[in-house]
Amino acid sequence: DGVIIESASLMIEEAALTGESVPVEKDIRIPEGEDIPLGDRKNYVFTSSLVTNGRGKVIVTETGMNSEIGKIASMLQNQEEIKTPLQEKLDELGKLLGMGALGICGVMFIIGYLQGRPVLEMFMSAISLAVAAIPEGLPAIVTIVLSIGVQRMISKNAIVRKLPAVETLGTSSVICSDKTGTLTQNKMTVT
Repeated sequence: DGVIIESASLMIEEAALTGESVPVEKDIRIPEGEDIPLGDRKNYVFTSSLVTNGRGKVIVTETGMNSEIGKIASMLQNQEEIKTPLQEKLDELGKLLGMGALGICGVMFIIGYLQGRPVLEMFMSAISLAVAAIPEGLPAIVTIVLSIGVQRMISKNAIVRKLPAVETLGTSSVICSDKTGTLTQNKMTVT
């Protein structure tokens, strides 16, 4: 990234950074105010932007991870893994089943002990009951259902990279996008 010190009809395409589909005119005038958005910094050039017209001289101020693109890259690297609503509900179900299984196993152990059965036999019975109570096929069933959702989306020309995204998209009620679609395609089209 850098500050423009000389420019002549300089126009730069910043679509990769700002989403603006048309090249932006750049000059040496410093904009007024603080915390100026990237798209309004007319005296500044950014890494990964392309000169489409004119010429200019720039003093480099930021490189690598200190540039605006580098800041975006570091945010992507440090992004936390967020659980989908389905994953959260499956975790809750697992905890509920686990607590219920432990409670039932405890009750079975106490009843057997009070009936005078051997402690080791009752302990083994309680453990086997706890193992049987946990649904092992649940993750496989959830994966199959999500795969069917992906197949339906493919039939509508939508490609999904991560399987949990299908479930998250299914729980969405509002999807917002920019008015031009330039963030994804770098072109404006009328449909």
